[in-house]
Amino acid sequence: MAEDNTNAMRFVVHGRVQGVGYRAATERQAKALGLQGWVRNRDDGAVEGVAAGAPDALAALHRWLAVGPEKAVVTSVEWLPTNEHPEPGFVVRRY
Repeated sequence: MAEDNTNAMRFVVHGRVQGVGYRAATERQAKALGLQGWVRNRDDGAVEGVAAGAPDALAALHRWLAVGPEKAVVTSVEWLPTNEHPEPGFVVRRY
């Protein structure tokens, strides 16, 4: 049996992350890294999502999330393992 090198992480990004193109930029970054998952705005002003893929790609996304696109001001990133394994591709979800 082949070893599965795919991990899945749930993230919640806090700060000025809505209305600055954060979701679209996250989608582009995740796709460039070959990750699967989704991202969406939350009612509390945060952005959340799930990303699944190779550990090195996830680490790169985690670093990027802490900075985000140019107009974002990220104050914190929650980054926790999850059992959710999203469908292929990476998409922006509505609420």
